[in-house]
Amino acid sequence: MAHHIQPDLRYEIPFWQAGLLQICGIDEAGRGALAGAVFAAAVILPADVQVLQALPGVRDSKQMTPAQREAWESKIKDTSLAWGVGNATNQEIDAFGILPATRLAMQRAVEALQITPNHLLIDAVILRQVDIPQSALIKGDVHCLSIACASVLAKTARDREMTGLDALYPLYGFARHKGYGTLQHRNALKHFGACTLHRMSYEPVRLSLPENQSCPD
Repeated sequence: MAHHIQPDLRYEIPFWQAGLLQICGIDEAGRGALAGAVFAAAVILPADVQVLQALPGVRDSKQMTPAQREAWESKIKDTSLAWGVGNATNQEIDAFGILPATRLAMQRAVEALQITPNHLLIDAVILRQVDIPQSALIKGDVHCLSIACASVLAKTARDREMTGLDALYPLYGFARHKGYGTLQHRNALKHFGACTLHRMSYEPVRLSLPENQSCPD
């Protein structure tokens, strides 16, 4: 298996040392999917370097198997001072665009927190609508433990939702691919057209629709 970078507390510790103890990591899941909502999570870890020992298996969620993410999800929730999950629907993605919708999901995740953070550490995004000091970190989910924790909670929440929706829309295989553009998913779009979960503004959705299905505006 490929070597995985272990996230650490390099971004959190300077804030803790400055007396800012509620540092919140934020990340999203599902930006690239063709169907379903985009999810985001916000996680405030305790200001204690021991948290690294408590969460040794947590990495960027893309580097973890589904079983690993499931196993660490409850541990992250138990260890954190506060956590919140938010989403923006596929209709909001179509209306506003994926980046504004991602920011909206992140904002909702912050609003779901029981504690107001002193500072936000966000994977590559700035939330202009949120009046809290913040830093956008490139590859934050790889290097920053708070953001890695958020990436896991966003991913597990989204996967759970897509698996549940599979029962309502059984033609597409959402439980298997979670709405991403796999060959199976694109073939289903070709055969059955889009359903109300699909992101009509995404080109692969439009291009794979049957000729006779007009795309709603």
